[in-house]
Amino acid sequence: MGWFPCAGKSSDIPRKKTNKRPDDQISSSSDKSKPNLALDVKKETLKDGGSDHIAAHTFTFRELAAATKNFRADCLLGEGGFGRVYKGRLESTNKVVAIKQLDRNGLQGNREFLVEVLMLSLLHHPNLVNLIGYCADGDQRLLVYEYMPLGSLEDHLHDLPPDKKRLDWNTRMKIAAGAAKGLEYLHDKANPPVIYRDLKCSNILLGEGYHPKLSDFGLAKLGPVGDKTHVSTRVMGTYGYCAPEYAMTGQLTLKSDVYSFGVVLLEIITGRKAIDNSRAAGEHNLVAWARPLFKDRRKFSQMADPLLQGLYPVRGLYQALAVAAMCVQEQPNMRPLIADVVTALSYLASQKFNPETQPVQSSRTGPSTPRTRREQ
Repeated sequence: MGWFPCAGKSSDIPRKKTNKRPDDQISSSSDKSKPNLALDVKKETLKDGGSDHIAAHTFTFRELAAATKNFRADCLLGEGGFGRVYKGRLESTNKVVAIKQLDRNGLQGNREFLVEVLMLSLLHHPNLVNLIGYCADGDQRLLVYEYMPLGSLEDHLHDLPPDKKRLDWNTRMKIAAGAAKGLEYLHDKANPPVIYRDLKCSNILLGEGYHPKLSDFGLAKLGPVGDKTHVSTRVMGTYGYCAPEYAMTGQLTLKSDVYSFGVVLLEIITGRKAIDNSRAAGEHNLVAWARPLFKDRRKFSQMADPLLQGLYPVRGLYQALAVAAMCVQEQPNMRPLIADVVTALSYLASQKFNPETQPVQSSRTGPSTPRTRREQ
Protein backbone atom coordinates (compact mmCIF):
# COMPACT_ATOMS: atom_id res chain seq x y z
CA MET A 1 0.00 0.00 0.00
CA GLY A 2 2.99 2.26 0.06
CA TRP A 3 4.12 4.64 -2.67
CA PHE A 4 7.72 4.93 -3.78
CA PRO A 5 9.66 6.89 -6.38
CA CYS A 6 10.03 4.96 -9.63
CA ALA A 7 13.73 5.54 -9.98
CA GLY A 8 15.64 3.17 -7.78
CA LYS A 9 17.18 -0.24 -7.42
CA SER A 10 14.48 -2.24 -5.71
CA SER A 11 10.80 -2.23 -4.94
CA ASP A 12 11.33 -1.44 -1.28
CA ILE A 13 12.95 1.96 -1.71
CA PRO A 14 12.04 4.23 1.20
CA ARG A 15 9.89 7.19 0.26
CA LYS A 16 11.99 10.29 0.00
CA LYS A 17 11.00 13.34 1.98
CA THR A 18 11.38 15.79 -0.87
CA ASN A 19 10.97 19.53 -0.82
CA LYS A 20 7.58 20.77 -1.90
CA ARG A 21 7.05 21.77 -5.50
CA PRO A 22 4.34 24.13 -6.72
CA ASP A 23 1.99 21.29 -7.75
CA ASP A 24 2.22 19.74 -4.28
CA GLN A 25 1.05 22.76 -2.34
CA ILE A 26 -2.50 21.71 -1.53
CA SER A 27 -3.08 22.03 2.19
CA SER A 28 0.46 20.86 3.02
CA SER A 29 0.73 19.31 6.46
CA SER A 30 4.17 20.87 6.88
CA ASP A 31 2.64 24.34 7.23
CA LYS A 32 2.76 25.54 10.82
CA SER A 33 -0.80 26.88 10.66
CA LYS A 34 -2.85 23.75 9.90
CA PRO A 35 -5.71 24.47 7.48
CA ASN A 36 -9.25 23.21 7.98
CA LEU A 37 -9.09 20.22 5.65
CA ALA A 38 -12.84 19.66 5.66
CA LEU A 39 -13.26 23.12 4.12
CA ASP A 40 -10.35 22.53 1.75
CA VAL A 41 -11.93 19.32 0.47
CA LYS A 42 -15.19 21.13 -0.19
CA LYS A 43 -13.40 24.03 -1.87
CA GLU A 44 -11.27 21.76 -4.04
CA THR A 45 -14.34 19.76 -5.10
CA LEU A 46 -16.12 22.91 -6.20
CA LYS A 47 -13.02 24.11 -8.04
CA ASP A 48 -12.82 20.82 -9.94
CA GLY A 49 -16.44 21.06 -11.05
CA GLY A 50 -17.73 18.45 -8.61
CA SER A 51 -20.81 18.59 -6.45
CA ASP A 52 -21.02 21.09 -3.62
CA HIS A 53 -20.67 18.43 -0.94
CA ILE A 54 -18.52 15.40 -0.20
CA ALA A 55 -20.51 12.19 -0.01
CA ALA A 56 -18.05 10.65 2.45
CA HIS A 57 -18.93 10.85 6.14
CA THR A 58 -16.82 12.99 8.49
CA PHE A 59 -15.58 11.13 11.58
CA THR A 60 -14.04 12.46 14.76
CA PHE A 61 -10.70 11.09 15.86
CA ARG A 62 -12.34 9.81 19.03
CA GLU A 63 -14.81 7.71 17.00
CA LEU A 64 -12.01 6.06 15.01
CA ALA A 65 -9.84 5.51 18.08
CA ALA A 66 -12.78 3.71 19.70
CA ALA A 67 -13.35 1.66 16.54
CA THR A 68 -9.76 0.36 16.61
CA LYS A 69 -9.50 -0.01 20.41
CA ASN A 70 -7.06 2.92 20.46
CA PHE A 71 -5.20 1.59 17.40
CA ARG A 72 -4.20 -1.60 19.16
CA ALA A 73 -1.48 -3.71 17.54
CA ASP A 74 -3.80 -6.70 17.10
CA CYS A 75 -6.06 -4.54 14.89
CA LEU A 76 -3.20 -3.69 12.50
CA LEU A 77 -3.82 -4.99 8.97
CA GLY A 78 -0.74 -3.60 7.26
CA GLU A 79 1.65 -0.72 6.82
CA GLY A 80 2.79 1.25 3.77
CA GLY A 81 4.22 4.58 2.66
CA PHE A 82 1.04 6.40 3.68
CA GLY A 83 0.93 4.99 7.19
CA ARG A 84 -0.85 2.14 8.97
CA VAL A 85 -4.13 0.41 8.17
CA TYR A 86 -6.28 -0.96 11.00
CA LYS A 87 -9.37 -3.12 11.13
CA GLY A 88 -12.10 -1.44 13.16
CA ARG A 89 -15.76 -1.59 14.04
CA LEU A 90 -17.77 1.63 14.02
CA GLU A 91 -19.81 1.94 17.20
CA SER A 92 -22.50 4.01 15.47
CA THR A 93 -23.33 1.39 12.80
CA ASN A 94 -21.57 -1.76 14.09
CA LYS A 95 -19.95 -1.94 10.66
CA VAL A 96 -16.48 -3.47 10.17
CA VAL A 97 -14.18 -1.08 8.29
CA ALA A 98 -10.56 -0.52 7.34
CA ILE A 99 -9.04 2.68 8.78
CA LYS A 100 -5.91 4.14 7.21
CA GLN A 101 -3.96 6.53 9.42
CA LEU A 102 -1.64 9.05 7.78
CA ASP A 103 2.00 9.06 8.82
CA ARG A 104 2.24 12.64 10.09
CA ASN A 105 5.98 12.76 9.35
CA GLY A 106 5.43 12.39 5.58
CA LEU A 107 5.52 15.67 3.65
CA GLN A 108 3.59 14.31 0.66
CA GLY A 109 0.94 12.54 2.70
CA ASN A 110 -1.46 15.43 3.24
CA ARG A 111 -1.79 16.08 -0.49
CA GLU A 112 -2.31 12.38 -1.17
CA PHE A 113 -4.97 12.35 1.56
CA LEU A 114 -6.87 15.19 -0.09
CA VAL A 115 -6.59 13.64 -3.55
CA GLU A 116 -7.90 10.33 -2.25
CA VAL A 117 -10.89 11.91 -0.51
CA LEU A 118 -11.72 13.85 -3.66
CA MET A 119 -11.27 10.96 -6.08
CA LEU A 120 -13.18 8.34 -4.13
CA SER A 121 -15.98 10.76 -3.23
CA LEU A 122 -16.59 11.52 -6.89
CA LEU A 123 -15.81 8.14 -8.49
CA HIS A 124 -18.01 5.09 -7.89
CA HIS A 125 -17.71 1.67 -9.53
CA PRO A 126 -18.02 -1.97 -8.39
CA ASN A 127 -14.28 -2.42 -8.98
CA LEU A 128 -13.16 0.63 -6.97
CA VAL A 129 -12.89 0.45 -3.19
CA ASN A 130 -15.64 2.36 -1.39
CA LEU A 131 -14.60 5.32 0.77
CA ILE A 132 -16.95 5.55 3.76
CA GLY A 133 -15.47 8.67 5.31
CA TYR A 134 -12.49 10.56 6.62
CA CYS A 135 -11.20 12.33 9.71
CA ALA A 136 -9.36 15.66 9.73
CA ASP A 137 -9.32 16.50 13.44
CA GLY A 138 -6.41 18.82 14.19
CA ASP A 139 -3.36 17.26 12.58
CA GLN A 140 -4.92 13.79 12.43
CA ARG A 141 -5.59 12.45 8.90
CA LEU A 142 -7.49 9.18 8.57
CA LEU A 143 -9.47 7.48 5.81
CA VAL A 144 -12.26 4.97 6.43
CA TYR A 145 -12.94 2.31 3.77
CA GLU A 146 -15.13 -0.71 3.36
CA TYR A 147 -13.34 -3.72 4.80
CA MET A 148 -12.02 -6.16 2.16
CA PRO A 149 -11.88 -9.51 3.97
CA LEU A 150 -9.48 -11.34 1.64
CA GLY A 151 -6.73 -8.73 1.75
CA SER A 152 -4.73 -7.83 -1.35
CA LEU A 153 -3.91 -9.76 -4.51
CA GLU A 154 -0.29 -9.68 -3.40
CA ASP A 155 -1.24 -11.69 -0.29
CA HIS A 156 -2.54 -14.49 -2.52
CA LEU A 157 0.26 -14.54 -5.12
CA HIS A 158 3.58 -14.08 -3.35
CA ASP A 159 5.35 -15.60 -0.33
CA LEU A 160 2.42 -17.86 0.51
CA PRO A 161 2.51 -19.88 3.73
CA PRO A 162 2.08 -23.64 3.18
CA ASP A 163 -1.48 -23.68 4.52
CA LYS A 164 -2.77 -20.85 2.28
CA LYS A 165 -5.05 -21.73 -0.62
CA ARG A 166 -3.50 -21.16 -4.05
CA LEU A 167 -5.39 -19.10 -6.60
CA ASP A 168 -6.75 -21.30 -9.39
CA TRP A 169 -6.82 -20.26 -13.04
CA ASN A 170 -10.49 -19.23 -13.07
CA THR A 171 -10.05 -17.00 -10.01
CA ARG A 172 -6.95 -15.38 -11.51
CA MET A 173 -8.79 -14.48 -14.71
CA LYS A 174 -11.77 -13.16 -12.70
CA ILE A 175 -9.44 -10.89 -10.70
CA ALA A 176 -7.60 -9.70 -13.82
CA ALA A 177 -10.86 -8.88 -15.65
CA GLY A 178 -12.31 -7.05 -12.63
CA ALA A 179 -9.18 -4.96 -12.08
CA ALA A 180 -9.17 -4.05 -15.79
CA LYS A 181 -12.82 -2.94 -15.51
CA GLY A 182 -11.93 -0.64 -12.62
CA LEU A 183 -9.16 0.90 -14.71
CA GLU A 184 -11.51 1.20 -17.71
CA TYR A 185 -13.93 3.20 -15.57
CA LEU A 186 -11.16 5.63 -14.60
CA HIS A 187 -9.93 6.01 -18.18
CA ASP A 188 -13.15 5.97 -20.19
CA LYS A 189 -16.09 6.79 -17.91
CA ALA A 190 -14.62 9.46 -15.60
CA ASN A 191 -14.65 12.97 -17.05
CA PRO A 192 -11.94 14.14 -17.29
CA PRO A 193 -10.19 10.76 -17.38
CA VAL A 194 -8.21 9.72 -14.32
CA ILE A 195 -4.70 8.21 -14.50
CA TYR A 196 -4.36 5.86 -11.55
CA ARG A 197 -0.52 5.93 -11.51
CA ASP A 198 -0.09 3.28 -8.80
CA LEU A 199 -1.50 0.03 -10.17
CA LYS A 200 0.17 -2.96 -8.47
CA CYS A 201 -0.84 -6.20 -6.77
CA SER A 202 -0.85 -4.71 -3.27
CA ASN A 203 -3.37 -2.06 -4.40
CA ILE A 204 -5.87 -4.60 -5.73
CA LEU A 205 -8.00 -5.60 -2.75
CA LEU A 206 -10.22 -8.68 -2.68
CA GLY A 207 -13.73 -8.98 -1.27
CA GLU A 208 -15.95 -12.03 -0.85
CA GLY A 209 -15.64 -14.42 -3.77
CA TYR A 210 -12.31 -12.80 -4.74
CA HIS A 211 -14.10 -9.74 -6.14
CA PRO A 212 -11.30 -7.23 -6.94
CA LYS A 213 -11.33 -3.51 -6.20
CA LEU A 214 -8.66 -0.90 -6.92
CA SER A 215 -7.54 1.03 -3.83
CA ASP A 216 -5.10 3.80 -2.83
CA PHE A 217 -5.82 6.80 -5.04
CA GLY A 218 -3.39 9.23 -3.45
CA LEU A 219 -1.21 9.37 -6.56
CA ALA A 220 -4.05 9.60 -9.09
CA LYS A 221 -3.93 12.46 -11.60
CA LEU A 222 -6.51 13.97 -13.92
CA GLY A 223 -5.60 12.92 -17.45
CA PRO A 224 -5.00 15.10 -20.51
CA VAL A 225 -7.99 16.88 -22.04
CA GLY A 226 -8.59 18.51 -25.40
CA ASP A 227 -5.69 18.19 -27.80
CA LYS A 228 -3.15 17.42 -25.06
CA THR A 229 -1.49 14.03 -25.28
CA HIS A 230 -0.05 13.79 -21.75
CA VAL A 231 0.30 15.47 -18.40
CA SER A 232 3.75 16.27 -17.07
CA THR A 233 4.44 15.45 -13.45
CA ARG A 234 7.20 14.33 -11.16
CA VAL A 235 7.76 10.60 -11.39
CA MET A 236 5.97 8.70 -8.64
CA GLY A 237 4.80 5.11 -8.42
CA THR A 238 6.47 1.81 -7.66
CA TYR A 239 9.66 0.52 -9.24
CA GLY A 240 8.94 -2.41 -11.54
CA TYR A 241 5.47 -1.17 -12.49
CA CYS A 242 6.34 2.21 -14.02
CA ALA A 243 6.10 2.57 -17.78
CA PRO A 244 9.59 3.28 -19.21
CA GLU A 245 8.61 6.51 -20.97
CA TYR A 246 7.04 7.89 -17.78
CA ALA A 247 10.06 6.94 -15.68
CA MET A 248 12.39 8.69 -18.13
CA THR A 249 10.41 11.82 -19.04
CA GLY A 250 7.70 12.33 -16.42
CA GLN A 251 5.15 12.41 -19.25
CA LEU A 252 2.10 10.58 -17.96
CA THR A 253 -0.62 9.14 -20.21
CA LEU A 254 -3.42 6.60 -19.93
CA LYS A 255 -1.05 4.13 -21.60
CA SER A 256 1.24 4.45 -18.57
CA ASP A 257 -1.48 2.70 -16.55
CA VAL A 258 -1.87 0.06 -19.28
CA TYR A 259 1.81 -0.83 -18.89
CA SER A 260 1.40 -1.19 -15.12
CA PHE A 261 -1.63 -3.38 -15.71
CA GLY A 262 0.45 -5.58 -18.01
CA VAL A 263 2.97 -6.11 -15.21
CA VAL A 264 0.16 -7.06 -12.80
CA LEU A 265 -1.30 -9.48 -15.37
CA LEU A 266 2.14 -11.08 -15.77
CA GLU A 267 2.31 -11.52 -11.99
CA ILE A 268 -1.12 -13.15 -12.01
CA ILE A 269 -0.11 -15.59 -14.77
CA THR A 270 3.44 -16.40 -13.64
CA GLY A 271 3.26 -16.02 -9.86
CA ARG A 272 6.48 -13.99 -10.05
CA LYS A 273 7.03 -10.58 -8.48
CA ALA A 274 7.51 -7.45 -10.60
CA ILE A 275 10.95 -7.11 -9.02
CA ASP A 276 12.55 -10.07 -7.26
CA ASN A 277 16.22 -9.76 -6.40
CA SER A 278 16.26 -13.24 -4.89
CA ARG A 279 16.02 -14.80 -8.36
CA ALA A 280 18.89 -15.66 -10.69
CA ALA A 281 20.69 -12.94 -12.65
CA GLY A 282 18.58 -11.81 -15.59
CA GLU A 283 15.34 -12.76 -13.82
CA HIS A 284 15.13 -9.92 -11.28
CA ASN A 285 12.82 -7.82 -13.46
CA LEU A 286 9.66 -9.66 -14.50
CA VAL A 287 9.13 -7.82 -17.80
CA ALA A 288 12.79 -8.21 -18.82
CA TRP A 289 12.55 -11.94 -18.08
CA ALA A 290 9.29 -12.35 -20.00
CA ARG A 291 10.10 -10.38 -23.17
CA PRO A 292 12.34 -12.99 -24.87
CA LEU A 293 9.89 -15.77 -23.89
CA PHE A 294 7.01 -13.91 -25.57
CA LYS A 295 8.74 -14.52 -28.92
CA ASP A 296 8.55 -18.33 -28.71
CA ARG A 297 5.16 -19.92 -28.08
CA ARG A 298 6.85 -23.22 -27.27
CA LYS A 299 8.13 -21.54 -24.10
CA PHE A 300 4.76 -20.20 -22.94
CA SER A 301 4.19 -23.21 -20.69
CA GLN A 302 7.38 -22.25 -18.82
CA MET A 303 5.72 -18.97 -17.86
CA ALA A 304 2.71 -20.47 -16.07
CA ASP A 305 2.87 -20.27 -12.27
CA PRO A 306 4.17 -23.63 -10.97
CA LEU A 307 1.59 -23.37 -8.17
CA LEU A 308 -1.11 -23.93 -10.81
CA GLN A 309 0.32 -27.45 -11.15
CA GLY A 310 -0.68 -27.61 -14.81
CA LEU A 311 -4.34 -26.84 -14.06
CA TYR A 312 -4.95 -24.22 -16.76
CA PRO A 313 -6.24 -24.15 -20.36
CA VAL A 314 -3.42 -24.00 -22.91
CA ARG A 315 -5.29 -21.67 -25.21
CA GLY A 316 -6.31 -19.46 -22.27
CA LEU A 317 -2.69 -19.23 -21.13
CA TYR A 318 -1.58 -18.23 -24.63
CA GLN A 319 -4.28 -15.56 -24.91
CA ALA A 320 -3.61 -14.13 -21.45
CA LEU A 321 0.13 -13.93 -22.19
CA ALA A 322 -0.63 -12.24 -25.52
CA VAL A 323 -2.65 -9.54 -23.70
CA ALA A 324 0.16 -9.03 -21.16
CA ALA A 325 2.76 -8.82 -23.94
CA MET A 326 0.79 -6.07 -25.70
CA CYS A 327 0.34 -4.11 -22.48
CA VAL A 328 4.08 -4.03 -21.67
CA GLN A 329 5.21 -2.90 -25.13
CA GLU A 330 8.00 -0.33 -24.81
CA GLN A 331 6.27 2.10 -27.19
CA PRO A 332 3.09 3.54 -25.60
CA ASN A 333 1.22 3.77 -28.90
CA MET A 334 1.69 0.02 -29.39
CA ARG A 335 -0.19 -0.77 -26.18
CA PRO A 336 -3.93 -1.49 -26.37
CA LEU A 337 -6.68 0.67 -24.92
CA ILE A 338 -7.88 -0.62 -21.57
CA ALA A 339 -11.36 -1.19 -23.10
CA ASP A 340 -9.85 -3.77 -25.47
CA VAL A 341 -8.03 -5.40 -22.55
CA VAL A 342 -11.36 -5.65 -20.69
CA THR A 343 -12.99 -7.32 -23.70
CA ALA A 344 -10.22 -9.91 -23.97
CA LEU A 345 -10.02 -10.69 -20.26
CA SER A 346 -13.80 -10.79 -19.79
CA TYR A 347 -13.88 -13.47 -22.48
CA LEU A 348 -11.09 -15.42 -20.79
CA ALA A 349 -12.84 -15.14 -17.42
CA SER A 350 -16.02 -16.53 -18.99
CA GLN A 351 -14.20 -19.62 -20.30
CA LYS A 352 -14.20 -21.68 -17.13
CA PHE A 353 -11.47 -24.29 -16.82
CA ASN A 354 -12.70 -27.60 -15.43
CA PRO A 355 -9.78 -29.82 -14.31
CA GLU A 356 -12.05 -32.86 -14.28
CA THR A 357 -12.92 -32.64 -17.97
CA GLN A 358 -9.85 -30.84 -19.34
CA PRO A 359 -6.35 -32.33 -19.29
CA VAL A 360 -3.67 -31.25 -16.86
CA GLN A 361 -0.70 -29.65 -18.61
CA SER A 362 2.78 -31.02 -18.18
CA SER A 363 4.76 -28.90 -15.76
CA ARG A 364 8.01 -29.77 -17.50
CA THR A 365 9.83 -27.06 -19.36
CA GLY A 366 10.70 -27.43 -23.00
CA PRO A 367 8.67 -27.94 -26.20
CA SER A 368 4.90 -28.07 -26.06
CA THR A 369 3.01 -31.34 -25.81
CA PRO A 370 1.28 -32.61 -28.99
CA ARG A 371 -2.06 -31.37 -27.59
CA THR A 372 -0.60 -27.90 -27.13
CA ARG A 373 0.51 -27.81 -30.77
CA ARG A 374 -2.92 -28.88 -31.97
CA GLU A 375 -4.56 -26.07 -30.02
CA GLN A 376 -2.34 -23.35 -31.44
